[in-house]
Amino acid sequence: MRYGIYTTVFGEFANPRTLADLAQAAEAAGWDGFFLWDHILYAAPIDFTDPWISLAAMACSTERILLGPLVTPLPRRRPWIVARQALALDHLSGGRLIQGVGIGGDWWREYSAFGELLDAKRHSAMLDEGIAVLTGLWSGNPFTFHGEYYQVQDVCFLPQPVQSPRIPIWVAGYWPHKPGFRRAARWDGIFPYRDSGKISPNDIADIRKYIGEFRESLEPFEIIVDTAMAVSGSASAIEEYGSAGATWWIECFDQESTTEQIKSRILEGPPKVRARRFRSKTSSTARPKKT
Repeated sequence: MRYGIYTTVFGEFANPRTLADLAQAAEAAGWDGFFLWDHILYAAPIDFTDPWISLAAMACSTERILLGPLVTPLPRRRPWIVARQALALDHLSGGRLIQGVGIGGDWWREYSAFGELLDAKRHSAMLDEGIAVLTGLWSGNPFTFHGEYYQVQDVCFLPQPVQSPRIPIWVAGYWPHKPGFRRAARWDGIFPYRDSGKISPNDIADIRKYIGEFRESLEPFEIIVDTAMAVSGSASAIEEYGSAGATWWIECFDQESTTEQIKSRILEGPPKVRARRFRSKTSSTARPKKT
């Protein structure tokens, strides 16, 4: 199991320099990843910064730790712009970017405040098309795409990503609703939430089993547990999550957290537990099943 830090880009964290300093401290303390919320509004007016500019500052302040947005709501972004930003950050970081994607929501009016339509089915279709555009543009080859929502005509983005075969994509989904998990099975990881309640180790085991129905192998495939969704953060609970199939444990700090709190937790280092990671008998390069 690997361990990460996960925090907002507003409140006390609304400064790229602050986030870069925290990422540098996290790398020195032995953490494996540092991830940011990707939002543009909050429930009330509050200081904000941009996650992508912050990630660039973090990349320049670190050498090893993985970085990325968890998650970018593609339906409210132009996927070709995200593709360019991701390529730039992948190269700037030397191949350490993780691209989180999801539908997002309108809890803080991030769609409705700007006149965007509120239609979950539409957003779901836009997400699938958006991922197709991302990966097509990352290929480094001439790319054409004719979807319902996005059109790309004979475009070639260079350079190709540092990472091969491409930048990893982690998909958010609400368990036990299955569509997001079928979508995630086509890519590299799942970041599970629940509409209500918490994600338990039993849920992780069920998620792992369900994802496995759509892939030739679960190696490599990441299953992320966020402390905001976990039933407990004790060492024994983390071990249970790992034994159930979780591959990442990320500690979440929200708008009510302070820089002192997060810095203190970072300096303590990752949880000192031994969580067993599942190993597949098939090749580690196995990809999703072709359907």
